[in-house]
This record gives sequence, C-alpha cells and structure tokens, in this order.
Amino acid sequence: MSTISRRFPAEWEKHQATLLSFPAEGRDWPGKYHAIKWAFVEMIKKVTAYEPVILVVQSDELREKVAIMLEQAHVDQTAVSYIIKDTNRNWMRDSGPAIVKTQEGGREAIQFGFTGWAKYKNHRKDQGIPVAVAAHLGIPLTQAIYKNKLVVLEGGSIDVNGCGTLITTEECLMDPEQQVRNKGFRKEDYENVFREYLGVTNTIWLGEGTEGDDTHGHVDDICRFVNRNTVIAVQESNTSDPNHLKLEANLEILRNAKLEDGQKLNVVTMPMPGRLDFEDLRLPASYVNFLVTNGCVLMPTFNDKNDYKALGILTDLFPDRDVIGINAVDLVWGLGTLHCLSHEIGA
Repeated sequence: MSTISRRFPAEWEKHQATLLSFPAEGRDWPGKYHAIKWAFVEMIKKVTAYEPVILVVQSDELREKVAIMLEQAHVDQTAVSYIIKDTNRNWMRDSGPAIVKTQEGGREAIQFGFTGWAKYKNHRKDQGIPVAVAAHLGIPLTQAIYKNKLVVLEGGSIDVNGCGTLITTEECLMDPEQQVRNKGFRKEDYENVFREYLGVTNTIWLGEGTEGDDTHGHVDDICRFVNRNTVIAVQESNTSDPNHLKLEANLEILRNAKLEDGQKLNVVTMPMPGRLDFEDLRLPASYVNFLVTNGCVLMPTFNDKNDYKALGILTDLFPDRDVIGINAVDLVWGLGTLHCLSHEIGA
C-alpha cells in the first residue's frame, strides 16, 4: 500500500480565500439574471466580512461592472481579487481544483476532469478553471490521472473530514447508465484515486441523492461533515415524499458507518425545506448546501417554516462561527446554492 503523500483539508480548516465565479449571463437562471447578480453581491459581501474572495469574471468589462455593484453594496473591495477567465457556468465546487496539503508542507491544486455532470455539452471553458486558479495562487497543478486517464470528479460529489474519511454516493459515481463519469470504474478504482490524490483511507458510500438533483446524486445536498467525527444529514419527515425512503436508507448507512480510526460516526439530522417546484422541475433545495468560511457559516434559506430550525441546528454545531442565513429561493432555480457555487482555498 502506497504511503499517503497528500491531504485534502476539511472545509472548516483555515482558508486563504473562497473561490467564486460571477455569472456573465443568466442561462442557468432563466428570467432571473438581475436578481441573481445581486444575490452574488450579497454572498460576496458576507464572505469578505470573514475572509478574502477570489472572483472569476469573464472579462475586464464585467470586472468593472461588478466593482461598481460591490461599491454600491459597501463591500470591502480590498478583500476581492480577480481572475479574468471565460467560463460556461459558475459552479466552482465542481469545476474548481481541490487544494491539498503535501507531505513537504506545501500546497498543490488537483485537477479532476469536468464534463458538465456528464449531462451538458458546453463545459470546455470550465475545464480551464483549475489551471487559472493554480496560476493565480502560484502553486503547482497536478492532474488526477488513473489508468492513463484524467479522472472525472466534481467537488460536490464528495465531502471529507480532513483526517482520512470521505463520503460520496453510489448514485453519482457508480450508476452504469445515467450521467456516467468514469466508464467501467469500480468502487476500488475510486478509492485508489481518493487515496492517491486526496489522502483518503476510508470511504463511506451512501445510496441515492435527492429528487430534482441535476447532478444525479451529489452528496453536498444530503450529508456534510461538520467536524472530524460528526455529520449532518438531511431527513424528509413527509412519508409520501419520494425523498423520504432514500434519505432514511442513507441515515441507516451513516449510523452504521465507521471513521478512519474505527470510531462510530456521530450523526445529526437536519429537516428538509418544503418542496419547491418551478415549471415541471423539482428544485434541489437543501439546508446542508451551506458554505463554511473562517468565521461564519452561510446557510441557504427558502422562506420556509423549517428555516429557523435549520439555522438553530447549524448554530449548535458551529459554536465558534457566526451562522447566517442567505435567501436562496432565486439561486436554487439554477439547481444549486451556496456550496455548489463556491470552493474553499485552503491556507
């Protein structure tokens, strides 16, 4: 067995910055672009109160427009640096690099393949995000190559505790027919990749994600680590909702799961917001798509009766951070919210 030469830090460890990408147009949010721009400004304002933001923008022209909006909203612009890079989309969690710690004490940007969730053809521009971010940070870039191929993996499909345990779903990574990321991969292939590039020695495989999830089972809408040995997992109390049985099955797996040191996992449950639909789509609204920064946790809210319960649960779990709700009713029209749009840059 090879030695562990890299470690992917947990999200609550110290950050240099949060990576975001400002939308140049509103294709992911039909008819909502104006509202979405201001939702992004609000997100940037909240993050920069606690840590810097690295903001990907399509052009110098867009950078100037964004700077004016940030000024109007009284955002501390000294905390914002820019990468000028055209993108297809703005989901940095999935197209951005994983910033890992090396054995020598340095940092490395790991580039996984991004194929538009094995669903959308227009993703070529997004494949250049890791290179641009690594250049901006001045750190080396390493491609995640396994069996002579670049491994396709989105950041939203995995969650780690920083000590060797990773959680993912079979629906996202193992489905042989729908949205196939790496044809012919077995669990042990993924586990070899996780070990080599992320320092993971223990993988917990959940079953399915939630209904309406465009990514086909990303874990960051259903279960997240909040500390080394505790996860928060969503639960659907309405027994007639299609999510009820899927999520109960995942909770059963988590309650029987072991950490990398053999300890039992501590499982805290989080309610789901009420069902949100737009036209003929169910939207993947979830409170666990939260974003952790150095001093705060930003949690998506949905004008729902469970918003305050969810904020209370997260406040108890993150006693040293401010827990702040951000209205995500417009954002979730794009089929993702705060965690999907961001990526931590470990210090």
